[in-house]
Amino acid sequence: MPPASKHSTFRPDEADSSALLRFPERRFSPMRNIGVRVGVAVAALVVTTVLVYAEQDCYQDRGEMTGLSWIDAFYYATVTLSTTGYGDITPVCESARLVNSLIITPLRFLFLIVLVGTTIEVLTRRTREQIRSNRWRSHVNDHTVIIGYGVKGRSAARSLVDAGVPTTSIVVVSPDRTAVDEAARDGFVGVIGDARREEVLIDAAIERASRIVVATNEDDTSILVTLTARRLSPQATIVAAVRESQNAEILRQSGANTVIPTAESAGRLMGLSLMSSTAGEIMEDLLDSGGGLEVTERDITRDELGKSPMDLDAHGQIVLAVIRDGISHRFDTNGIRRLETGDRLVVIRHSHGER
Repeated sequence: MPPASKHSTFRPDEADSSALLRFPERRFSPMRNIGVRVGVAVAALVVTTVLVYAEQDCYQDRGEMTGLSWIDAFYYATVTLSTTGYGDITPVCESARLVNSLIITPLRFLFLIVLVGTTIEVLTRRTREQIRSNRWRSHVNDHTVIIGYGVKGRSAARSLVDAGVPTTSIVVVSPDRTAVDEAARDGFVGVIGDARREEVLIDAAIERASRIVVATNEDDTSILVTLTARRLSPQATIVAAVRESQNAEILRQSGANTVIPTAESAGRLMGLSLMSSTAGEIMEDLLDSGGGLEVTERDITRDELGKSPMDLDAHGQIVLAVIRDGISHRFDTNGIRRLETGDRLVVIRHSHGER
């Protein structure tokens, strides 16, 4: 196993022992939040002032029933809502006392909530996130876990979304809060934590995941994450990226179903583009799921039953392989002459997206 790199993205000292989930949410600017709170406080103050002035003859000022001015009403509203309560102006009529009990008192609570809104907002947000986390963990199933949200992780997530996978069924795990916040903005559920820790992967409900993408920046981290993920989720399909090709076999032995050597794959594509610019453009087009051509796996349709894979070429789809009973039969083996129920196809076809 390769030695741990000191530049590894996954740093345990930056992640808590328990993971934190981040859900997609609508965010407001700080100035808007402040503006809303100030507006609520001013509205409560204005309503209280108007109510007091409307019944000015029902208040006494230092024991005298002389009627209240607008300044007196504003003063009473201020000291009442702020719970200062000097007691110099008091309601004496039943109607004024009823208004104070049923209307002004709730406005006082609203005013105080605005004043201490930051603390209440934090407590409310934590409670809401805890409720959402518990509800999400109890319902999530057959989802995709992407470990690492750098260039590779974002590209994998984008390819899944382009293929029709709902954003709500994709979970991103990373110790970097900025990356997880970005994933939440993209519509994915994020888990803040070191994926090498078993409890972090459990927080991502990895035991019920059907697909796992290991897209960390270091091979040693990828190997440890793959070992843990395979032990927790024996049935999941694991695809892992590796920087050095000599570590690919170690990743396969760790439990990865497919290993992608990122550096060598990029080098081969560059060499192919140098030898044949057209071949390089086609390969680049196949790798870009945003438009043009795409490689996809799908079930056969009812109209394709009994047909030869070669017959599909006339419909704008090139069959690369037929998957039957879990065994892949490539186009160059001629092992499948007629399509049967339950077959799956790996084809090249036109993408539904636009460049």
